[in-house]
Amino acid sequence: MSEHIRNFCIIAHVDHGKSTLADRLLQSTGTISSRDMTEQFLDSMDLEREKGVTIKASAVRMNYRASDGKDYELNLIDTPGHVDFGYEVSRALNACEGAVLVVDATQGIEAQTLANLYQAIEADLAIIPVINKIDLPSARPDEVAEDVASLIGGDAADVLQISAKEGFNIDKLLESVVQKVPPPRGETGRPLRALIFDSHYDSYKGVICYVRVMEGSIGANETLRMISTKVDVKPIEVGIFAPGMKPVSRLSAGEVGYVATGLKTVHDARVGDTITLVSSPATEPLPGYQYPKPMVFAGIYPVDADDYSDLREALDKLQLNDASLTFEPETSQAIGFGFRAGFLGLFHMEIIQERLEREYDLDVLFTAPSVEYEVVTVTGEVLTIDSPAQLPDEGKIAEIREPWMNIQIITPTDYYGPIMELVTKRRGIFKQQEYPAPHRVQLDFQIPLAELIVDFFDELKSRTKGYASLDYQFAEYRPDKLQKLEVLVNMESVDALATIVHNKDAYHKGQALITKLKDLIPRQMFDVAIQAASGGRIISRATVKAMRKDVLAKCYGGDITRKKKLLEKQKKGKRRLKMVGNVEIPQDAFMAILKLESE
Repeated sequence: MSEHIRNFCIIAHVDHGKSTLADRLLQSTGTISSRDMTEQFLDSMDLEREKGVTIKASAVRMNYRASDGKDYELNLIDTPGHVDFGYEVSRALNACEGAVLVVDATQGIEAQTLANLYQAIEADLAIIPVINKIDLPSARPDEVAEDVASLIGGDAADVLQISAKEGFNIDKLLESVVQKVPPPRGETGRPLRALIFDSHYDSYKGVICYVRVMEGSIGANETLRMISTKVDVKPIEVGIFAPGMKPVSRLSAGEVGYVATGLKTVHDARVGDTITLVSSPATEPLPGYQYPKPMVFAGIYPVDADDYSDLREALDKLQLNDASLTFEPETSQAIGFGFRAGFLGLFHMEIIQERLEREYDLDVLFTAPSVEYEVVTVTGEVLTIDSPAQLPDEGKIAEIREPWMNIQIITPTDYYGPIMELVTKRRGIFKQQEYPAPHRVQLDFQIPLAELIVDFFDELKSRTKGYASLDYQFAEYRPDKLQKLEVLVNMESVDALATIVHNKDAYHKGQALITKLKDLIPRQMFDVAIQAASGGRIISRATVKAMRKDVLAKCYGGDITRKKKLLEKQKKGKRRLKMVGNVEIPQDAFMAILKLESE
């Protein structure tokens, strides 16, 4: 039966028309009637529609009658496009036998096109190259087809030219999928091994695992075991996506569907894990499972301290749907109780922040993001810290190591100079260059992750008029001359405003930060001193002047001693107020660290 199954995914750079193409495939196979059709059908989250980016992977089954008269079952696994969600892409690729590589006819090959293509080749998938958006006036389909053909080998005439928006050549693409993507391998008679490639939490059915059955079969009445977490479950329901959830009695080798586990937390059904039967378990799990490692860390605090338990609940619920989000309780002297959260990248952090505010109606304060450092103490102990507040005293530190990334930037050759200047200014090291296509250059650099997470992408886009694209992977930890930059407000250190900076940047970053904070911190009834300290000395200071009440307004005429008495009384009151007064620091102040120019 698996001869008539085709499992494939669509890989592309952000905004190359992947979700629109998925819409057209669903329509042409009659999976969704025109009446029920909405744009970006598989992107169910409002945020996905607004930002035009797929954030969650999803799956759908389509039935298609090919030109040979046979009926085929096509399982489309939709993958996220943004570089932060690379792990989701890798899982989805492992659940397929083929990949449709979509390249925009106006933009050409971009960094993530290459990154995802290499992942697909590594997963040994059949690649079907497609040029999309040929209906646009600025399209260069033949030129881009030549580039794609030279990249993957083959003839430019074989690269399909389509328009997902207009529905042009979609039938040819479906035929290509049937002909070029091999049917799934895997025997139904062997012990069950099914790959969990995604999951989401349903309040009625618990954790719903999206599975691809590699070997054996899953029945709705059998007890299942997750191999790495060793959790046993009796599924509530087994089914397929058509495109809504539709229960079936059994999923066999080669099929894609879901298992409603009834589990209350996604930790017990980790994405990338292998499901097997308790009665006849498989001995080996499926290869390639990795624990998603957070790269960027930030503190999340409720603006109103009473919302702390609501914030914990919201993060718990988000974690049910997003296995890559990690968090643990943290206390800050300046802001109170909150959580230290780990994210895959800045975009992932932005998505979580927006979801907390929209879906859970919480007013939250995010501290400036930082990365994970390795600190070697004088005694030789290696500590891992993800917050500047955890840094030991300077006398105890032998060296600090920071994470470095390999980055690939693909850009038109005209912007070679501005990119070189941008990366070297941020301590980047040039490695090599390649020309994947005429007039396009791929530049490979190594750069500290701390320099990459702070508005690097925005600056790259503005310097190249939006034409450059970026992809990055973790390289290694390297020692460097790093130190803590502290901010003191009213003589008290604000741990949430502390950052770890390079020695040579400490002085001007401290000055720039104090200048910014002076405008952002609201005036009090007393003078507020703001200072930047690094390496055991104060490097910059500014004073937020007090708001003054005119106590002499009622005092007209009379002796000077009356006026002096009133002013002295005011002075005493201000001194007492300064001792007990609390300076409220707005969210903008924490974001000011992000906006510091790296000149």
